[in-house]
Amino acid sequence: MCSDCADPRKTTGRPGAHRRLQATVTAFAIALGAAAADARDLRACADPNNMPFSNAAGQGFENRIAEIVAADLGAKLSYTWWAQRRGFVRNTLKAGLCDLVLGTPTNLEMLRTTAPYYRSSYVFVTRAKDADITSFDDPRLRHMRIGVQLIGDDGSNSPPVQALGRRGIVGHLIGYPVYGDYSAPNPAARIVQAVAGGDIDLAVVWGPLAGYFAGQQKVPLRITPVAPAMDGPLLPMTYDISMGVRREDDAMRSEVDAALTRHKAEIDGILARYGVPLLPATASAAP
Repeated sequence: MCSDCADPRKTTGRPGAHRRLQATVTAFAIALGAAAADARDLRACADPNNMPFSNAAGQGFENRIAEIVAADLGAKLSYTWWAQRRGFVRNTLKAGLCDLVLGTPTNLEMLRTTAPYYRSSYVFVTRAKDADITSFDDPRLRHMRIGVQLIGDDGSNSPPVQALGRRGIVGHLIGYPVYGDYSAPNPAARIVQAVAGGDIDLAVVWGPLAGYFAGQQKVPLRITPVAPAMDGPLLPMTYDISMGVRREDDAMRSEVDAALTRHKAEIDGILARYGVPLLPATASAAP
């Protein structure tokens, strides 16, 4: 080993070289420190107990996609956790606690949304060995125990409940609050577990939730998109899903939108791994 290599003065042959080298190293360290201090934060608003979408351990598909967006923007990802109930946007995004809602219906009026990064549907969930139901108009529904999701703390009817009610199919409906028992893990899974356990004959469930939890059951389950996709002029069963920012934050919206577009193939792969039933996206966010 060269005995002089550890001494910059001997390497350069000039007494002042060591001081100049020290100054260069110091300046570089200061620059690195300044860059770290100025590192951008991507502050996401999310639910800490809402699989398969998100949880505090970062295991949901929205968490995975948020990581992709943050990396694309050169940002550090952080979260404001809040149960996704009524007032979620008001208490998080609009309160200034975070800047990006990870999964929201496209063109939701209170937000400025990106172009959709996936489109899905409500689905029928049945045991694979049982009848294959594909339509709200199937007469067999009148004699089946049907699990339905109730949305909101006040138990507001979900679109499938309204579709069944329009047909007079109300006598055998069993409601499962979409939020479930929030003190337990995976509270929204109960409706799918009820199909697997034989407590109900069929469930009508939002597709991403159904696809994820159906794959975890010991009993094989069948997932079938409901029909019709639009039940009457104002009752859609399929929805485009985007990310959302504050209405005035057009710059953030454009950045996130571009990141989602650049990583579409990777995002589609994540959604497929989580069992999300995917349909071709048709809607676009307002400019």
